Amino acid sequence: MRRRILALLCFAVLGSAFAVGEDVRNDRRDRREDRRDFRHDRFDRRQDRRDINRDRRDIRRDLRNGNYRDIRRDKRDLRGDRRDLRHDRHDIRHDRRDRRADRHNFHHRRRG
Repeated sequence: MRRRILALLCFAVLGSAFAVGEDVRNDRRDRREDRRDFRHDRFDRRQDRRDINRDRRDIRRDLRNGNYRDIRRDKRDLRGDRRDLRHDRHDIRHDRRDRRADRHNFHHRRRG
C-alpha cells in the first residue's frame, strides 16, 4: 500500500513538473507570435500612412487638373486607408497590452 501511495505521489510530482515546463514553452511561443504580430501591424501602419500621403498628392493633382471623377475615387480610397490606419492603431494597442500581460505571467510562472 505504501508503495502505491509513493508511486502515485511521484507521478503527481513528475506530471506537474512536465505541465509547468509545457506552460513555459507555450508562453514563450505566445510571446514570440505576439512580437511577430506587433511587427506586422507596425509595418502595415507605415504602409497605410504612405498610401494616405499618396492619395493626398493625387487629390491635389486632380484638383489642379479638374479631374473630379478621380478626386471622388481618391477620396474614397483615402477614407479606406484612414479606416485601416485606425484599425491598425487599435490592434497595436491591444498587442501591447497582451504583450505586457504575457510578460507578467511568464515571469510570475518562472519564479514560483
